[in-house]
Amino acid sequence: MATIIYGSELAKELKEEMKEEVSALAREKRVPCLAVILVGDNPASLSYVTAKEKACQEIGLTSKPYRLPATSTQAEVEEVIKKCAKDEEVDGILLQLPLPKGLNEAQALECIPAEKDVDGLTTMNVGKFFLGQDSFVPCTPLGIMEILKKMNCEIDGKRAVVIGRSKLVGTPIARLLQNAGATVTICHSRTKDLPSITKEADILVAAVGKPQLFGKEYVKDGAYVIDVGVNRLENGKLCGDMKFDEVEPIAAAITPVPKGVGPMTICMLLRNTIEAYKKKEGI
Repeated sequence: MATIIYGSELAKELKEEMKEEVSALAREKRVPCLAVILVGDNPASLSYVTAKEKACQEIGLTSKPYRLPATSTQAEVEEVIKKCAKDEEVDGILLQLPLPKGLNEAQALECIPAEKDVDGLTTMNVGKFFLGQDSFVPCTPLGIMEILKKMNCEIDGKRAVVIGRSKLVGTPIARLLQNAGATVTICHSRTKDLPSITKEADILVAAVGKPQLFGKEYVKDGAYVIDVGVNRLENGKLCGDMKFDEVEPIAAAITPVPKGVGPMTICMLLRNTIEAYKKKEGI
């Protein structure tokens, strides 16, 4: 029977630590600030942004909200980003993705200075990360590493398999695991005989966004299982990429959906913002 690791509980612990740190920073200089830019009225994006702004409030960070209509032009979106880039009070900039159709996400992201790119998505930060240089790293992979630490998983020497190769999760978490000493395989939709590969994994990360796609035949006994997928079933309930009820009895530890990886993503955004502030202030 697996140990179920709730990211929501781990996030609470880390937020308390960050709350104390922010309080100390505020007494010494000023309160760190995150600019949050939302374009359009996508319900999921609005929900994510609201959760991020609430998390800022919980630990004492200042958040500057920018709400733009879905009809905004590329130039209008970039103008707001550049305004935040020049704002001395802003330490981190979050551009909520996806942007409405017709807008160029990559072009907009490049308007964010690397030192304020707390999502770790600009070309500069991605390049530095893969070169092993100091950089900001996407928040979900950072959250996964914290969860593995909470699972008491010794990564060095382990065999890790990541299902999914997105630039937000799959590719960066594979690199982080590799940096920590794991032997890493990245699988995707064209991988042949997938179960034979995932069955060898001591650490299995599922990040494809397909509801309950992977059952016990994909999982090695005693594996550490990280379920990144968040999917909504016809009955309205949320579920992950793993068939939790099948996998939980044979895994060493597993994250649930909801209350698993998601809360840690937001938590790492807060941490990155504090780090951006400290770098800016020379702390």
